[in-house]
Amino acid sequence: MKKYIFILLILIISDSFSQGYGTQSKKAKKNYQTALKYYNGFDNENALKYINNAIKADDKYIDAYWFRAEIYFKMKDTIKCIENYEKAIEINPKYSYKLYYELAAIYYRIGNYKKANENYKLCKEFDNLSQRFADNIDYNIKETEFCYKSVENPVPYKPINMGNNVNTKFDDYWPLVTADEQILYTTKLIPIDNRFPVSERNGQEDFFYNKKVGDEWGQLMHIGKSINTPGNEGAPTISADGQWFYFTACGRKDGKGKCDIYKTKKIGNRWQKAINLGAPINTSAWESQPSVSADGRTLYFVSSRGGSKGEMDIWVSHLQENGQWTNPKNLGDSINTGGKEMSPFIHPDGKTLYFTSNAHMGFGDQDIFISRKNEKGEWSKAKNLGYPINTKGNERGIALNNRGDLAYISTQRGGKKDLDIYYFELYEEVRPTPSTYVTGKIYNTETKQPVYTEFRLENLDSAEFNLTNTSDEITGRYLVPLPAEQSYAFNITAKGYLFYSDNFTLPKGYDISKPFEKDIPLIPIKKDAKVVLKNIFFELDSYELKEESYVELNRLVKFIKYNSNIKVEIGGHTDNQGSAQHNKVLSENRAKTVYNYLIKKGIDKNKLSYKGYGMEIPIADNNTKEGRAKNRRTEAKIIQIN
Repeated sequence: MKKYIFILLILIISDSFSQGYGTQSKKAKKNYQTALKYYNGFDNENALKYINNAIKADDKYIDAYWFRAEIYFKMKDTIKCIENYEKAIEINPKYSYKLYYELAAIYYRIGNYKKANENYKLCKEFDNLSQRFADNIDYNIKETEFCYKSVENPVPYKPINMGNNVNTKFDDYWPLVTADEQILYTTKLIPIDNRFPVSERNGQEDFFYNKKVGDEWGQLMHIGKSINTPGNEGAPTISADGQWFYFTACGRKDGKGKCDIYKTKKIGNRWQKAINLGAPINTSAWESQPSVSADGRTLYFVSSRGGSKGEMDIWVSHLQENGQWTNPKNLGDSINTGGKEMSPFIHPDGKTLYFTSNAHMGFGDQDIFISRKNEKGEWSKAKNLGYPINTKGNERGIALNNRGDLAYISTQRGGKKDLDIYYFELYEEVRPTPSTYVTGKIYNTETKQPVYTEFRLENLDSAEFNLTNTSDEITGRYLVPLPAEQSYAFNITAKGYLFYSDNFTLPKGYDISKPFEKDIPLIPIKKDAKVVLKNIFFELDSYELKEESYVELNRLVKFIKYNSNIKVEIGGHTDNQGSAQHNKVLSENRAKTVYNYLIKKGIDKNKLSYKGYGMEIPIADNNTKEGRAKNRRTEAKIIQIN
């Protein structure tokens, strides 16, 4: 609603004083008309001179005070502008509702929300207001009340400047920190020609980054020519593993519109040449400000395309198995309005979205808001982050760390004209679900060399989190953000290696400030090589499969079909609880159950066998609960290679 205030303000003002009625003094009228002529010629100094003469001729001339308020408004002298509005109202409080409306809008603009609220209420007292205008006033009354009460009850906010290694003498904005908080990316507005100051014609946006050195941010570095060009690049987002970098670039030869979204992949320490995402993400409209989910498979971005609810809306698209993005979907009325929604940031929890808006209830131009996605995939009504995180100025957006307790923002403080990057502790009420991350190296057990492969990670407690990704092509390392206090399954089917299967739990009370370290050993396929299928589960003392075992079994099916030259033995093992005979029978029945499932799924029985080993081959101490759990297992063993 508030985006219309100043458009309407200008229209009302120009209509209000164009006639110059309200005086019997011919001298006052003549000076008024002369002032109006200079004003229309953009000569505010002479307009002010003659409107002063008009007021000298008639010091009760309301239209002249009103006109002088507008001249001071154009000259950016807010104090004198307000003085003249209040003088006009003092002469005749019932003269026009427009005086109160315009004065309220000025007070709102400078952040005096209580005064704005008072004047909107006085405006509403006039009769014969149109219904549309009255509805607008009602909204403004509600909004300014929200604002002044928020100022009276500020949220916790203590921003700390990130220092000279991060911030420059130019504008620094769009902060982005990696999941491990070891690299900080920023956008800088720098001069094209260093001999001259930054300006609209002598300025370009480029990416820079800092690496953590101990507890401090190290030297500022240019991201490289594979991403930065002589044109504008900005608004970055990065997948949690640090491999995929998405950003906005404008005016490129391969662009679909004025600004498009691009991506590049990091191999080792080098970013590859950036490519345009193409359709259906990019169109002839304006696409910008991407934010990618932790798994790199959901992309939020800003667009002015057809179907938008306002000037700029936030849209979402999902990456399909074939590598194509789905047709983008508008995030809907909880997020988007008739104004501008921009700067989306999706937290690694996958359900907490931060963004800016100039049309949701707020303090000025762009404010920062939060919305949360429920289990049905519906977004909650946008909530303002509050004062003084949001102000009467333009907040450009926010980025958070994995834990959700530290936020990064670009703002002007301490009298500085340039934007700097600050960090602060985000107050509890608007934090996302805390996340940590699992990281490690996927490697060959024989050569110890890194392995580049696809892996799949699934949340055993929630169907919402299922991730497919790859390790780094050179280092074999991976990184995945995870909600704590939940259980996960890790699966890999890699060419030339045994099927890998494991599960682990981030326990209650786990210190999310520390990553969960897990290296993944892959065993090369050869005779007698075997792997424990850790995600196959049976009912207690039974050979009936639990439903959660099917995902793992289906991957084993895929593995055997993929490696058509092998024969596999399914081995069942138990702990030492119960008699040897009982355990022998139980383990054989369990192995046979898996064997039958694989045959049912199309595996040639000539490629399979099964055997129950009972408690004969323990791999851990049966005297402990943990050891017995490891001994109760199902294994796949290569017994023949053709």
